[in-house]
Amino acid sequence: MASVFEEKNISKAIIRVGLPAMLGQLTTLIYNIADTFFVSLTKEPATIAAVTLCAPILLIIMSIACIFGMGGSSVIARLLGEKKEEESGATMNFCVYAMAIAGVITLIAGLVLIRPFAKISGADADNIAYTCDYLKWIFIGAPFIMLANGFVHLFRSVGLIKESTIGLILGNVINMALDYIFIALLGWGTAGAALATSLGFVCATIYYIVCMIREEYKGNRLVPLTPKRFSPSAGMIGNVISIGIPGALITVLMSVSNIVLNNYIGIYGSDAVASYGIAYKLDMIPILLSVGLSQGVAPLIGYYYGGNMKKRMAHTVKYAALYGILIGAVFTAVFMLLGKPLASVFLQDAVLIEQTGYFLKVLCLSAPMLGVINTMTSYFQALGKAVKSLIITVLRNAVLFIPGVIILNYFWKLHGVIAAQPVVETVLTIICLLMYRKDCRSADDHPTRAEA
Repeated sequence: MASVFEEKNISKAIIRVGLPAMLGQLTTLIYNIADTFFVSLTKEPATIAAVTLCAPILLIIMSIACIFGMGGSSVIARLLGEKKEEESGATMNFCVYAMAIAGVITLIAGLVLIRPFAKISGADADNIAYTCDYLKWIFIGAPFIMLANGFVHLFRSVGLIKESTIGLILGNVINMALDYIFIALLGWGTAGAALATSLGFVCATIYYIVCMIREEYKGNRLVPLTPKRFSPSAGMIGNVISIGIPGALITVLMSVSNIVLNNYIGIYGSDAVASYGIAYKLDMIPILLSVGLSQGVAPLIGYYYGGNMKKRMAHTVKYAALYGILIGAVFTAVFMLLGKPLASVFLQDAVLIEQTGYFLKVLCLSAPMLGVINTMTSYFQALGKAVKSLIITVLRNAVLFIPGVIILNYFWKLHGVIAAQPVVETVLTIICLLMYRKDCRSADDHPTRAEA
C-alpha cells in the first residue's frame, strides 16, 4: 500500500494505480460489446434495442453501490493519509454490509416493479418482452452487482490494487464465456445475456469475499469482514454518504440522460436505437479507459490530500488529465478512420452499417475532453468536495445535456440528437478547467509536508 501511495515518481505512481483500473474497465467494455455481439446474432434489431434500453437501469443499480463504494473509498484514502488505520478498517466493514443490505432491497423492489421500469426505460411494443426478460435476471443479481462494483473501489483505497483488478476481470471473463453458452449455444437471447451478467458478478463477489477473509486472517486491520467490527457511528455514515450520494448521482443522472436520449432516438425507430447502441458501445472504449484512469488515481489524490502533500497532488491531477486527453485523441483518430468497418462486425444491413459508422464518428469527437472532465470529477470526490463534483455531474447530464438533446433534435432531428454529446462535453470541459483553477486559488495556505 505505502509503496504505491508514496511512490516518489508521480508518473510511475499514476501508471501503477491507473493501468490496473483501466485494464479492469477495458474488460468491462469487452463484456458489454460481447453482450451486443452475441445478441446481434439473433439478427433482430428489437433484441439489440432491448439491451441498449436496459443499460441505464443496470447503471442505476451500480450507482447504489457507488454510495458506499466510491464514498467509502474517498473517506478511507484520506484517513490512511492521516495515518488513521483503525477508522479506515471500520469504514470498510460498514460499507460492505451496507451494500449487501441495499442489494437485497433492490432485488425485491425491482422484481415487483419490473414492467414499469421497462416502460420508463423507453421500451415499446416491439421490444418490451425482451426488455423485461433482461431486467428480471439483472434484478435477481442486484446484491452481487452492488457488492462486486463496490469492492472494486474499496479495495483500491486500501492498496489492494491487484486484487481489485483481478476480481473485475474475473467477473467479466466469466460473463463473456456464459454469453457464448447462453446466447450462441442455448439461444436464450436477452435473458441469457442478463443471466450471464449476473453470474459474472456473483463470481467476482465470491472472489472479493475470499480475499477479505484471507487478509483478515493475515491480520490486515484495513479489510475486516467479521460482523464484530460492524460498529458504524453517525459521523462515519455521514462522511461516507455525503461523498457517496453525489458519486451515485453521477451514474443515476447519466442513466436519466441516457433514458431521455433513448426515448428521442426511439422516435426514429428500433433501427436507429440499434445503430446508436452499437456506436455507443464502441465509443465506450475511450470513455471507460478515461473513467478507469481517473478512478484509479482518485485514492492517490485522496492520500496526498490527507497527508497534506499539495504539490504531489497537483502533479498527479495534471498528468492524469494529460494522459486522458492523449488516450481520447488516439481513439478519435481510429474511429474517424474505421467507423464503418467496426460497425460491420455487428451488423449485416448496409444502411445500418452506414448509419452506425456515422454515429460513431460524431460521438468520438468528445473523447479527448473526457480526460479533463473525468479527472476533475475524481479530484473533487477524492478531496471530499462533494458539491463541486455534483455540480459537474448535474451540468453534464441534466442542465446541459437534456436541453441540448431537445433543442438539437428540434433543429436537426436525429443528427442533432447524436451531436448532443460532443457539444455538451466541449462546453463542460471549459467549465471544469475554470472550476479547478478557482479551487486551486482558494485552497487553504497551510504548510505542506516535506516532499521528495
